[in-house]
Amino acid sequence: MMKNNRHKGITMKQTLLLCSALLGLALAATGCKQRNAPPPARIPEVTVVTVQPEVLQLTTELPGRTTAVMMAEIRPQVGGLIQKCLFEEGADVEAGQVLYQIDPAPYEAALDSAKASLARAEAGLNSIKLRVERYESLLKKKAISQQDYDDASANMEQAKAAILVSKAARKTARISLGYTKITAPVSGRIGRSSVSEGALVTGSQPMPLATIQQLDPIYVDVPQAANQLIELRRHRDRLKDKETNYRKVRLNLVNGTEYEHEGILKFKDVSVDPTTGSVILRSEFPNPDEMLLPGMFVRAVILEAVLEQAILVPQQCVRRNPKGEAYVLLVTDENKAEQRMVDVERAVGNRWHIASGLEPGDQVIMEGFQSARPGSPVKPVPFQAEKQGDPATNNSSSSTH
Repeated sequence: MMKNNRHKGITMKQTLLLCSALLGLALAATGCKQRNAPPPARIPEVTVVTVQPEVLQLTTELPGRTTAVMMAEIRPQVGGLIQKCLFEEGADVEAGQVLYQIDPAPYEAALDSAKASLARAEAGLNSIKLRVERYESLLKKKAISQQDYDDASANMEQAKAAILVSKAARKTARISLGYTKITAPVSGRIGRSSVSEGALVTGSQPMPLATIQQLDPIYVDVPQAANQLIELRRHRDRLKDKETNYRKVRLNLVNGTEYEHEGILKFKDVSVDPTTGSVILRSEFPNPDEMLLPGMFVRAVILEAVLEQAILVPQQCVRRNPKGEAYVLLVTDENKAEQRMVDVERAVGNRWHIASGLEPGDQVIMEGFQSARPGSPVKPVPFQAEKQGDPATNNSSSSTH
């Protein structure tokens, strides 16, 4: 009986040891699992810019060429030999200044001949006038017939007409003689001469002897597409209600520098070119230093409109989906990323002008797109413009056509 109890006691002891071992193994396994558990996910940081409305000037940059305000081609009005060239090529000339001298000898002789013909006609008129006076007294006495008197009166009228013809011929000869001195019709800068002394020229020849151009001020003609002109007109109607000089035009030179003087938009052409579908816009610029020369290629910057509440974001904030639609990632009030579609109108420096899709105060993600997913939590960090450089502070938009 005692032997059975001993065996039973050993069995209970072994049972307790086995339970203790199993409990220790369970606790050890639990501890290992706790030590090997992964840490909680880190919330990614994203750099954001806060949308603020700005005043934006919408401009259009159009290519064009300069044109002289006034250009006069010098052509002879009478023929003859060029005796003298009385100007310096490339110099400024005044209106009325003599430029060329044509040999006047043939025209002086023609003037003398016209004067002689006039003197002869006047002398013949005096003789006929005295005869008519005598016939008048004899007609009263019926010493001559009425026919003789009428013939003498007709001869006197013919003599008067001959005098008028002679005077006209004298005037023509005097004008032709004056044309032997070719003068400048306008003031301006004269170019090179196409003839030299001793050259034979003809009246109203097609080739000009020289060209005079006025360079200050100077015109800039730019073509504007007809459909874009309608939009420009709509913007201009808005500007007329504001204290904005909507007629001012800036100019960029061919080397990329901006012309120092502002111009004024003068007018637009009254018809559309059927071959190009464009209308010519003409601006006038001061040119005191004559930096602009006729025919020079330039780009005119025309003010379209002034937007008081424009939304601008850096270009790196805007992405496009496979369909080409523009979108941005925002940070919501719950600090979660949100995708929003936007309507991009045009570039303004290195920013985009957003026509719709964003509101003032929205936080747009600028950096950290890779770690931000729509609906996932993010940690927004404000963008520091002074550290990263200027994202685009130019509040003037220029669209190029």
